[in-house]
Amino acid sequence: MKLAANLTMLFNEADFLDRFALAARAGFQGVEFLFPYAYPAQALAAQLDAHRLELVLHNLPAGDWAGGDRGIACHPERRGEFEEGLAVAIAYAGALGVKQLNCLAGIVPPGVEREAAHATLVANLRLAARRLKDEGIALLIEPINTFDIPGFFLHGTRQALDLIGETESDNLFLQYDIYHMQRMEGELAATIKAHLPRIRHIQLADNPGRGEPGTGEINYGYLLPALDALGYTGWVGCEYKPRRTTAEGLLWITEHGF
Repeated sequence: MKLAANLTMLFNEADFLDRFALAARAGFQGVEFLFPYAYPAQALAAQLDAHRLELVLHNLPAGDWAGGDRGIACHPERRGEFEEGLAVAIAYAGALGVKQLNCLAGIVPPGVEREAAHATLVANLRLAARRLKDEGIALLIEPINTFDIPGFFLHGTRQALDLIGETESDNLFLQYDIYHMQRMEGELAATIKAHLPRIRHIQLADNPGRGEPGTGEINYGYLLPALDALGYTGWVGCEYKPRRTTAEGLLWITEHGF
């Protein structure tokens, strides 16, 4: 089981650039985060190199996050912005050694028909999957629950798999977030088993509250060994909100036998 620390969520006791050292000190060999774009790529690469960490994932630019955007890939009027952001993401990925990037579909804009949002998303995914394949980078899409983000376009596993099929790309995969899919679907172990060949990255947190495993209703004592037994070889991103300090919250790893 390869666990990656999500530095957007974990080690918030420290400034962002100081979290790499804390993750390495805690035993992580991989990290992920939402976005790198507020920092020079060289500064991030220096932290990864200094602490012998692999950056396993970040997202494509997702619009004005502070202003409420949660991705722009389904926004018909922002196709040009999406393409510009894709070029920026490729440059960062090259500098940071990232081999997979996640595309957040976004919230359907007011006044936009769902059919138009769908067509825009498919077109953007085809473009991104093709360009990223040329760079040796996999493209991922992530269903997100509509309780936390009302109106988010992509919110189910079947919907994501249908999108992957519609793009007709062999470079588009599923990012399966256990927390989000528990809220939307349940049937976690069966879904992962059924669609494991299309799953390239997994993220975890418990529900309710998005805390660390063991703080909620998800039976991680069953789910994590089951995932291991299936032969999943990708990374599992620890994208949760520690209930106390990050260090105290990491006890679940040894308690679950990892």
